[in-house]
Amino acid sequence: MQITQFLRQAITLNPNRIATICGDRQRTWSDLASRIPRVAAALHGLSVSDGAYVAVLAMNSDRYVELFYAVPWAGGCFAPMNVRWSAAENAHALRDCGAVVLCVDDAFADQGAALAAMFPGMSLIHIGDSATPEGMLRYETLAADTAPMPDAGRGGSDSYAVFYTGGTTGLPKGVAFSHQALCQASVAYLAMLPETEDLSFAYVGGFFHFSAANAALYITLAGGTHVVLPKFDPVLMMQAIAAHRVTNAVMVPTMVTIMLNHPEFDRYDLTSLRTLVYGGSPMPEQLMAEATARLPGWRFWQIYGMTETGGFATMLRWREHRFDGPTAHRIRSCGQPAPGVEVRIVGADGHEVPRGAMGEIVMRSDYQMSGYLNQPAQTAATLRDGWVFSGDAGRMDAHGYLYVEDRVKDMIVTGGENVFSVEVERALFSHPAVMQAAVIGIPSEAWGEAVHAIVVPRPGAAVTEADLIAHCRRLIGGYKCPKSITFQPDPLPVGPGGKVKKAALRAPFWIGQERRI
Repeated sequence: MQITQFLRQAITLNPNRIATICGDRQRTWSDLASRIPRVAAALHGLSVSDGAYVAVLAMNSDRYVELFYAVPWAGGCFAPMNVRWSAAENAHALRDCGAVVLCVDDAFADQGAALAAMFPGMSLIHIGDSATPEGMLRYETLAADTAPMPDAGRGGSDSYAVFYTGGTTGLPKGVAFSHQALCQASVAYLAMLPETEDLSFAYVGGFFHFSAANAALYITLAGGTHVVLPKFDPVLMMQAIAAHRVTNAVMVPTMVTIMLNHPEFDRYDLTSLRTLVYGGSPMPEQLMAEATARLPGWRFWQIYGMTETGGFATMLRWREHRFDGPTAHRIRSCGQPAPGVEVRIVGADGHEVPRGAMGEIVMRSDYQMSGYLNQPAQTAATLRDGWVFSGDAGRMDAHGYLYVEDRVKDMIVTGGENVFSVEVERALFSHPAVMQAAVIGIPSEAWGEAVHAIVVPRPGAAVTEADLIAHCRRLIGGYKCPKSITFQPDPLPVGPGGKVKKAALRAPFWIGQERRI
């Protein structure tokens, strides 16, 4: 299996279809058939061969999509960089993979120049739209003036890409994948979707994250259209769906909330979108009900997984998003294992626990990571006997539906009782005044930890701490209810994948103290 075969497939199936849309620029698959081998040849001339790494530090663009295929065509490996990281963190990643080329756009030209000064042998390519800075090669010149080269032929177990993750509790880790792994992941993803004809996908997640990187592969395999947005912006997203009749997207619940509550929501025709895949966290039932009512043609599909598992491992299909009937409880799950994935719940001893019992979620498939680049000890800690240990706490029912309760490290231990923050957040989200909520443990002399909530109210809503605590008491046990609530007007901080950064929310409360979890 070769990633570059996806490109050849798209060119064969849909040569004249629009392949990429980026602002006012559109290119067909025939256009990419000409451009990508030329860019690959230019990269090859810059010592990209035999698995050498090409790093990209840029916002999303059509040129970024082309690099997903030009890099392996040249014989290299792909290393997307996190646009939210500091220069020091990105420097670590470049050093870790030994990148010989760094591609930057207008937003990161200055950081690119600073990084190049730290790595004198590394070439810089400018993939932005402004004038190319001095000392950098212009991407469009390379695409126009370089003679094409044949595909280098890497595939199978050869390394294809490394996606960097972590960085909050130590140095970033490079999660390495082979061609075989991500080819199989793409085929499995398409197999789970309800329709694969005439696909077009609007990108709001960064290409350094699997919420976008997965689609950059499987949409090409389907010969679809990549509608590329630089980042998530609710108005840009709604404009793109309306203008280009987008059929598919991936968003996190926070993004859905922001879009539904935007004052311009009703201005746009969003009916073309058929499939909205969401992940990062379960979608609160109240939000799901609102989204279903206001977007009746959208079909919601939840995925669960992590970078190490190729971005997904389970899926809750649209037909299982029910609010009543004997299977209504399944909407609280993350669905069943994806094709070719095994999922188990294990105890502290690593052995599988009975169905319904709580434990750590572990996963195994042919499209998981090869390991952490240059990190044998961390690889051994996460990848044990072929199983990826997730660090997530959950349970599985008798029908194989997975329920993720919390991150193990986000679990709150109060008075000897375990409280899973997701359960408390569900209760808070069911109050009509709550737009966002995050639940954390804060220090308590009496209980070790106390349950604390940070809430972003809906615009114009009037709600008090006492109101919300009383609301929670009607839904969950008293020991699980927040003991205190902080209200804030600004959205909760989120990481690159759209998950709320609970570590950042906890930090001010734990200065000078040590959590036991």
